[in-house]
Amino acid sequence: MLFYFPEDGRMGDIIPYYEDGAYKLFYLGFGWSNITTRDQLHFENPFKTGIRGGTGSVIKVDGKYHMFYCKFTFQPYMRQYVCHAVGDDLEHWTELPEETFMPDDIIYEMTDWRDPHVIWNEEEKCWWMLIAAQKKGRTMRKGCIGLCKSDDLHHWTYCEPLYAPTTNQSAFECPDIFRIGDWWYLTYSVYTDRFNTLYRMSRSLNGPWITPVVDTFDTRCFYAAKHGTDGHEHFMYGWNPRKDKNLYEFNPQKSRGKDYDTWDWGGTMIIHQLVQHEDGTLGVQPPKAVDEALTTAIQPDFMPLNGDWKLTENSAAVDSPYGYASLMMNRIPEVCKLEADVSFANAPREFGVALQVDADFACGYYLIFEPNRGRVQYKTGIRMYEDGGKMFQYEVEQERPFQWKQGTKHKLRVFVDDSILLMYLDDVALGTRMFDRKGFNFGLFVSDGSARFENIRILTV
Repeated sequence: MLFYFPEDGRMGDIIPYYEDGAYKLFYLGFGWSNITTRDQLHFENPFKTGIRGGTGSVIKVDGKYHMFYCKFTFQPYMRQYVCHAVGDDLEHWTELPEETFMPDDIIYEMTDWRDPHVIWNEEEKCWWMLIAAQKKGRTMRKGCIGLCKSDDLHHWTYCEPLYAPTTNQSAFECPDIFRIGDWWYLTYSVYTDRFNTLYRMSRSLNGPWITPVVDTFDTRCFYAAKHGTDGHEHFMYGWNPRKDKNLYEFNPQKSRGKDYDTWDWGGTMIIHQLVQHEDGTLGVQPPKAVDEALTTAIQPDFMPLNGDWKLTENSAAVDSPYGYASLMMNRIPEVCKLEADVSFANAPREFGVALQVDADFACGYYLIFEPNRGRVQYKTGIRMYEDGGKMFQYEVEQERPFQWKQGTKHKLRVFVDDSILLMYLDDVALGTRMFDRKGFNFGLFVSDGSARFENIRILTV
């Protein structure tokens, strides 16, 4: 297994804490639980804390651990509260109910007040608490990252929001803030207008907070992500959601699978390692241990279907300026990685990788590379037929921006772990799910142009 899924079947928001050479990952399931990893691949020492509540943060001060988290009430009104607990270790906690507090109803609306994240501000010599909140305003676009300050971690003063761009109707969930080099990064997740984990960047804790051109780490299948570091390497921990319900009856009745069920809360943990570019923007790559976990090589097997493919032992190239060239490859193991260097001399309309594709090269899942549109998109098999066109009136299911360069070899890594599909193209990620189809094949395709797939490797356990 490449990606962690707890035995009790529920992996929600992850709250990383680093100590003594290990990442102690708290996560939401049936209350706060914890699992330890040193390499982002192997996990051990699971335990439950006994704390029931929502997302927050953990810090250690003067030998004492502090957990900040949130709780909810629903009668007579829905209200959210920031809570505080302390402990002498990470497993046993004493709650401090007298320190529970709500929004002030002056700066902040009473509707949202959760996911507290506490850091020490060295410049101001005080503690900062970032909170998923809503700032009072004239429209519904009140989502913000609220701010409270404290000298002692026990008494908090309400302050103006750290970030309130009036863009979203939802609170900015799971806020986090960290520094790499000369840049500060502010991360949060939204579920209105967009559905994703976003980031902003600044030279100062006080902003202004710059929105990069690509302000996400992955697709909507990487949510509630928070940051963890040992001071040298930096990781983002999020989850790829399950699909257990057909909440809005979007899945057609004659479909017996789960691919078109509703994206649910919680799922499988996904860890991206951060890459900082020269301009301060961020990319992601797989953690080294995950990238190197699969060591059994399978010889690529090519079976051309359409087009004049030029094949070697581990490469495939085709020039198909006026049509769709395709070839079948090996059957897909339950856990595997497909690697290749992909390039083109003249940009095709599209090219890419098919997964779990059938012998007709029709039904399956498709990673579609579109140089002229500057993106990678993901498409599922139902979109190949009339019923899919009736259901999905939009063109794209999942997509990621990508700057293609003519004549450049881009490194492609495609991980499959049961239903999880996670692609890295250079340092751009696209994660999603493949529930319904298993035991079929990889494939390659090129349409209206030429492309090369070189250094192809298939690795499994």
